[in-house]
Amino acid sequence: MWRTASRVSRAVKNNTDFKILTFPFLDCTQHALYHNSKSFFSSKDTGVKVSHRVRRNPFKSSDHLSRVIRPSAKSSGSDRTPGLVRRVSSELQKLSSEDIRRPDPEPRTLPKRAKDKVTCVNLQRPTQDELVFGVTPCLLALTQGKRKLTQLFVKRREGNQRESVEKVCEEAVRRGVPIKHITKREMEKMIGGAVHQGLCLQASPLRFLTKEKSKSQQGSWSNVGNPCPLWLVLDGIQDPMNLGAVLRTAYFLGVDRVASSIHNSCPLTPVVSKASSGVMELMDVYGYENLADIIKMKLKQGWQAVGTIGYGEASSGVSTVPCSDFKMSKPTLLLMGGEGFGLSSELRELCNVFLTVPPRRELHPTVDSLNVSVAT
Repeated sequence: MWRTASRVSRAVKNNTDFKILTFPFLDCTQHALYHNSKSFFSSKDTGVKVSHRVRRNPFKSSDHLSRVIRPSAKSSGSDRTPGLVRRVSSELQKLSSEDIRRPDPEPRTLPKRAKDKVTCVNLQRPTQDELVFGVTPCLLALTQGKRKLTQLFVKRREGNQRESVEKVCEEAVRRGVPIKHITKREMEKMIGGAVHQGLCLQASPLRFLTKEKSKSQQGSWSNVGNPCPLWLVLDGIQDPMNLGAVLRTAYFLGVDRVASSIHNSCPLTPVVSKASSGVMELMDVYGYENLADIIKMKLKQGWQAVGTIGYGEASSGVSTVPCSDFKMSKPTLLLMGGEGFGLSSELRELCNVFLTVPPRRELHPTVDSLNVSVAT
């Protein structure tokens, strides 16, 4: 019985013979070391079933022995042999289930990160909201009224806050936006490794405009009544950093409208807002299902479509001029292509002229153009 339920290994220390008895269980394995003065097992012990156990309470004297017989589930009363002789050595009788019992489970404690998740559970924002981060994006998001504002999070610090952060907090108080001070670690968990400058604002997202605004609804940034307007048409810009930089340049240089394709373009995310230094909160960015349709409509209204290509790139019969030589004399659509592929062939066929930026050195074949945000 015990040979099938346990395993014995031998160890010798200080000329003393020890044997290690190993008992396997479902969830763990227990080992017991005993001095071996004679054999643990009797030679005639093979008739004892595995279900018959001998137990001893280790807190009582070693002479105390309580024999517990646990019949197997399959055995019945008729299967038991009344005259069965069970021979167990005296050393084995000193074992008990208490010696090999499962250790009491240690009290469960939450790991440090799990505790942080519990304490920060109130920082989880609704799925329809997003977190605008950075001083200028947060300030402009508060003042422009384009978003539904929920809560302003401010990184806790010793001493007084910076003047720029205090200005954002004052604007939040003025508009009735709740302010919550959190630790640096909590803020990093909310927005990752972004440069947040100690501020993030929970607010509804911004989307591309798909309907025309009236002149009274257009912002002060738009040059209403400009006799020679300039629209910037973005075809497939997918990098949010590039899109943000393009918006910032377009605002600074007086572009009247920014139009973008919807399906193959980067959406208006908080990263775009931060890269634009908050300009995304100011400008209206229009989104179109099909850029070719709006270009064709404007061409019929007397506008011109000006495409951009890399230096030395074929222009399929359309004239190509350096950007420094180009003179804008009528309403213009300036078409900028996305990273990697530039303008699509469909939009190239609609262009009246192409602009390019001549390099100041001989270029490697793999570097034939500027980044779209720089070229803009």
